[in-house]
Order: sequence, then C-alpha cells, then structure tokens
Amino acid sequence: MIPQKEVRMRSVALLSLFMGGLLLAQSGTKINKVPVQPTPADSGKEMFSAYCASCHGLDGKGNGPAAAALKAEPADLTQLAKKNGGKFPALAVISAIKDGTPSAHGSKDMPVWGPILQSVSPNGGTLVELRLTNLTDYVASLQAK
Repeated sequence: MIPQKEVRMRSVALLSLFMGGLLLAQSGTKINKVPVQPTPADSGKEMFSAYCASCHGLDGKGNGPAAAALKAEPADLTQLAKKNGGKFPALAVISAIKDGTPSAHGSKDMPVWGPILQSVSPNGGTLVELRLTNLTDYVASLQAK
C-alpha cells in the first residue's frame, strides 16, 4: 500500500501536469497551470465546477474552456442516461471518476480523479466516498430530460 502522503504528492503532481502542461500545436490553446483546491465534500456542484467544468463545461455538455486543447472531445455528461437505455449508470460513473476507464477518465487527456480526491480529503476513505457519491449525484442531475 502506498503511503497517504505519497498518494497526495502523486495526485497533485498529476493534476498539475494535466492542468499545466497540455499544449496542442493544432489549436494553439494552452491550459493554464492550476493547483488542486479542496472543495466541500457535501457539494457535488462545487466539486463539478472546480474539477470537471474546465473540460466538460458548467452544463456538462463537453464544452468547457479547456475542451479545445484536448486531443479527444470531452464527453457530454448530460447524455449518459440516454446512452444507457434511460437509466443513469451511477456505478459506471463512480468507477470512471475514481479509477478511470478506457472510454472516460483513463485517457492521457483526462486524469483519474480517485487519487486527486484522496489528496483533498484529509480524513481518508469515508470522505472520498462522500465526494464520489455527491459528484455522481450532481452528474445525474445534469441528465437531459
């Protein structure tokens, strides 16, 4: 098991690399370096705004200000239920945020958020789970009607 301090350092380094170093010649768009900031674990909306909206947009449609600098277009998070037979895939969303998947947060453009959420959760696992649940619930609230 990796010590918590090392997980935090790796997480901050990963986010700094992602947020700071991405520069694509084709678009000329640069993503500015932004250190990870703790947000309230009980507010899915605040977490989404702080951690997701730069790529996915405040509305979740994949049109955030950093989207143009990415190799792959960010997912339209408002269509997840529609693409899943009308049922919001909560467990898949939690897994994608926490651990990454080939079709979501496992790409080189998108960081895996589990270690990053751990780094801003000083009380460990329970707080990380609360963050994952509240962030997933907020994404569920964005689903197209």
